[in-house]
Amino acid sequence: MSMLDKVIAAVTPPESDEARMKAREKARAAARPGSWLEMALDHHLGIEAAFARVASAASSAERRAAQKDLALLLTGHSNAEESVIYPALALCGEKAHAEMAYVEQSAAKIQMAALDDLDPMSQDYLDKLEHIRGAVAHHVYEEEGTRFLELVDKGNAETQARVTARYAEEYARYCGDTGGDMGGTMVSGGSASGGSAMCGSTASGSSVGSTHDTSTGSPI
Repeated sequence: MSMLDKVIAAVTPPESDEARMKAREKARAAARPGSWLEMALDHHLGIEAAFARVASAASSAERRAAQKDLALLLTGHSNAEESVIYPALALCGEKAHAEMAYVEQSAAKIQMAALDDLDPMSQDYLDKLEHIRGAVAHHVYEEEGTRFLELVDKGNAETQARVTARYAEEYARYCGDTGGDMGGTMVSGGSASGGSAMCGSTASGSSVGSTHDTSTGSPI
């Protein structure tokens, strides 16, 4: 872990598991079936499972493959958020929260790219991975506990429908069309199964097949 990573970790202590669970429960309660919020929450579960698969990989090749899958999930999800959810949040009067969300995701992309320069079986790699996982977990907590609920509360019915349609469109633009076999982990309704992590479901009960080239290990 770099000195910068250590400083950031020291000044941004993680939320408790209980706090994260409560934030997620609150967000789930606010999510309507098939809504952008339900899709985003399902994607968060898939990302968490993908981080675990990278960390538990038993060989260099397995870890690099899991890293590519994680990068695919992160990029498809972040592209959709940055193109649709954050602009809508800013236009609903929460510009500061939207701008912070962009900053957090940009930092995560840079850190993901840094993994490519590390030996995948080294302690430095695992330290970097854990730093990224912690930063993403905090980002998710802020979204599920505050930012997403602000958009639900302040966006009218027309806004909610538009964000839902556009979020699914942007996610599919990177990860593939909805309704296909994602060929691996299915994340829906709060559960995740084993297998190779590809882009997760875009709505509860539906999935997407990845058509994006995953030859690079980082999302940028």
